[in-house]
Amino acid sequence: MTQARPDTDDRPPPVPRKKVNRWATRAPLLPALIFLIIVTQLPFVATLVISFMKWNSLDPTNRGFAGIDNYVNVFTDPDLRSSVVNTIVLTASVVLISLVLGLGLALLLDKKFAGRGLVRTLLIAPFLVVPVAAALIWKHVLYNPEYGLFNGILNWLGFEAQPDWISSMPMTAVVLSLVWQWTPFMMLILLAGLQSKPVEPVEAATIDGASSFQIFRYLTFPHLRQYLELGGLLGSIYVVQNFDAVFTITSGGLGTANLPYMIYQTFYQAHEYGEASAAGVIVVAGSIIIATFALRTVSSLFKEEKR
Repeated sequence: MTQARPDTDDRPPPVPRKKVNRWATRAPLLPALIFLIIVTQLPFVATLVISFMKWNSLDPTNRGFAGIDNYVNVFTDPDLRSSVVNTIVLTASVVLISLVLGLGLALLLDKKFAGRGLVRTLLIAPFLVVPVAAALIWKHVLYNPEYGLFNGILNWLGFEAQPDWISSMPMTAVVLSLVWQWTPFMMLILLAGLQSKPVEPVEAATIDGASSFQIFRYLTFPHLRQYLELGGLLGSIYVVQNFDAVFTITSGGLGTANLPYMIYQTFYQAHEYGEASAAGVIVVAGSIIIATFALRTVSSLFKEEKR
């Protein structure tokens, strides 16, 4: 005996889905998008156009299209070429030293001890100082040959030498001030990576008799690899554009002028708007390349968190 099939005509008709108006959801974002384009993209387009022009404000009659001459001058001018080298040296030194120090501080703060919250706050403080104020602190409070802290310590220890720190080691003086400011940033990123580390593998390795160095080498360091990459890339984006420390501590002298300082000097002192714009485009292009790698690293971190 066959069972009768239920009558499908008695089922209620499906409720039609409401069509979502995409423009209704995107419209609230349009003012922010327009503001962002006006503030960031239009000035960059203007800079890009000026970079292909021959434009010196002291000679307004001699103005016109220069092609790629400004870019050729940037890479052939000895001063601009040395500023590119200084930018690379400064960025690499600050980022690498900050990463090493930040890793050491992160490993210390990952341990539980009395007053850990206070120590974290004190270590983060240098990153919160205004860059110009930080550079002034190092120039006058620490480096000054007459009343600076470094020479005061040497005098207290009985050393007669009172060196002029900025004149004797100008690039090192700039690097140390930036390392002091950027080490807390690296520490925060690496500390976040340490606190996201799974506990079970570490406990299993400890039970199996692994030493602290072995745990760090085979478990902790591989886990921190992407966080190290992220800290290095984000630090490079900002340090490659640094102007405050070079301008405040050495005023670009003694072989410390980096590319942002040379842009300032070319624009405001030489009044060569075309060459300054070309150098600025090169800095932006380099920052975009570094930022692309940073975004890829961030996206890979998010993918791992979802697993």
